[in-house]
Amino acid sequence: MTKLLDILKTAHENDASDIHLVTGHPPMVRIHQVMTQLDFPVIKPEEARAMLEEMCSKEALARFEQIKDSDFSFQAPGLSRYRVNAHMQRGSVGVAMRTIKTKVPPLNMLNLPEVIARLTYLPRGLVLVTGDTGSGKSTTLAAMIQAMNERYRKHIITLEDPVEYAFTSNRCLIEQRELGQDMPSFASGLKHALRQDPDIVLVGEMRDLETTALAISAAETGHLVLSTLHTVNASQTVERIIDMYPAGQQNQIRSMLANTLQAVISQTLFSRIDKPGMVPAVEVLLCTPAVRNLIRECRSFEIPNVIETNRAMGMMSLDTSIAEQYFNGFISREDAIAQAAYPDKLERMLVA
Repeated sequence: MTKLLDILKTAHENDASDIHLVTGHPPMVRIHQVMTQLDFPVIKPEEARAMLEEMCSKEALARFEQIKDSDFSFQAPGLSRYRVNAHMQRGSVGVAMRTIKTKVPPLNMLNLPEVIARLTYLPRGLVLVTGDTGSGKSTTLAAMIQAMNERYRKHIITLEDPVEYAFTSNRCLIEQRELGQDMPSFASGLKHALRQDPDIVLVGEMRDLETTALAISAAETGHLVLSTLHTVNASQTVERIIDMYPAGQQNQIRSMLANTLQAVISQTLFSRIDKPGMVPAVEVLLCTPAVRNLIRECRSFEIPNVIETNRAMGMMSLDTSIAEQYFNGFISREDAIAQAAYPDKLERMLVA
């Protein structure tokens, strides 16, 4: 495992978030969103295969042999844990690794709006953290779970693909179940988790209709359910959930979602210009009676207006958050405008 550990050690020293081991290329890493080549030789086919076999279990390797794709987690001694995808490209092995930070960061260290800490006091309902891959959703959720772990005496069950942050039960009892190893699917894991006396359930991703329906039902029956979606804003999140259902059920699910949804947090990560690292810009929707009516009445396109007019409650639009990070000196003007929901409008805000 010497070569693999050498690569991972170099990536770790450079604070890389992702490592790519692709046959025919030198190892590549992503450092603060920029792809960077490491000073190692080109990876040969037999080396890529050997590194894969060093990392994965027999079950994960068997899955790879069968479907040419496999997701699993890997612990490098003395370095970090990784979320790994092994795949085939041009007939050879490719491996993509996402670094999993071992220590859960406190919420107050993540540069998130204060209102997100208030969401950890919710007794029940559905809270969604959304954004593109690599936007910090898992870190935000882990910090929220840890805040509750330090405050309550409750039972928390997490369903993950794979388990990322490893929690230590503090005041809460925390059970973590990994897709493939501890459950065959999110839907199956969630169905059985609801029979295990949980107070709080974390569902790694609401990726299909069955999982989504079970998550909403769990929130309806008095549980606090946290989950993620790959959507970029609150109104798109509501529509994505509704669109999962057949047309004949959509009115019913609008009503259920309006009753259970508590908040949507939509994140985008930026490279910092004041020091090495990343900083999030965040849209926050809180489900007030007005928002619940918009969801019921199929008027989710009006949600951005509600966010803009309710800043005093803690709601925040993405562009307002981006402007805040720019005026704090954390991000560049070019990045701010490139990631904005309404670039022309934001450009005028930044001049002001």
